[in-house]
Amino acid sequence: MKLPTKATLIEVGPRDGFQAEDKLIPNDLKLEILKRLSLTGLSRIQATSFVNPKLMPQMADADELCSRLPNKNRVIYTGLALNLKGIERAYAAGLKHIDISVSASETHSLKNTGVSLKNAMEQIKKMHSLSKNYNMKICAGIQCAFGCVYEGKIPSTKVVGIAKEIINMGIDMFLLADTTGMANPKQVEDLITRIKPITKGLPIILHFHDTRGMGLANVVTALQCGVTHFDTAFGGMGGCPFVVRASGNIATEDTAFLMESIGVETGTDIKKIAECSTLMEKFLGKKLAGKIHRFISPNNIIY
Repeated sequence: MKLPTKATLIEVGPRDGFQAEDKLIPNDLKLEILKRLSLTGLSRIQATSFVNPKLMPQMADADELCSRLPNKNRVIYTGLALNLKGIERAYAAGLKHIDISVSASETHSLKNTGVSLKNAMEQIKKMHSLSKNYNMKICAGIQCAFGCVYEGKIPSTKVVGIAKEIINMGIDMFLLADTTGMANPKQVEDLITRIKPITKGLPIILHFHDTRGMGLANVVTALQCGVTHFDTAFGGMGGCPFVVRASGNIATEDTAFLMESIGVETGTDIKKIAECSTLMEKFLGKKLAGKIHRFISPNNIIY
């Protein structure tokens, strides 16, 4: 296998993971999880999203949360914004890194943000401009890049076309999201091969959901294609509220365990990440989808 020696895991559990839970997670518990995650070797954590609190009550404390973020000197904290107001709130909350995106699926775009793809592209350009004015670093990407439960397969030519528009705006990182968990290794290889030549050297982040059990297989394929940045969520938490039968992201500790097993360094403490998953399981009163956190012994040894 031709693999990179190192890879970067970007923790999205505090946003993508928490948003999928009906049980309201207290601000103090969110901060406890963020503090623990900030001490695991993760260098980038998506802390929250700046969305309408009436539509997403779990994220209603985004502003307060950002004012209390721990260990800012060792971790880059990012926030997700869906519109201009979200950008303004993120900036006012003190974040210097923002995540923005559009969906390649017309139906998902309407369900997720209430606007068509055409309007979403116009909106993301305005969001990009405002973020630049605020001197914020921008990660921009495409949701449903590998398929949509409402529309089925998304033509790769369509995804590439959207990617060109986004990249040409001038961004710092580019993301491809398998929002509905429909990607397979062959498709991943094909799309990465098409996208890499137009990224102008930008880091490509892949965001996989494990809806159909393909998540880690897709990670291995992406590694072989030279991709070294991956969104993950501790415990395998997550799922888009506007996707039918949505399930969680690939688990951070599972992904790190896989990579370390095949010689790809992540610089993360798997045991400490697993402890976060165990803590959330106890609070939520249910098993999370991830696997490796269940193999941590009382002596903190993976067996």
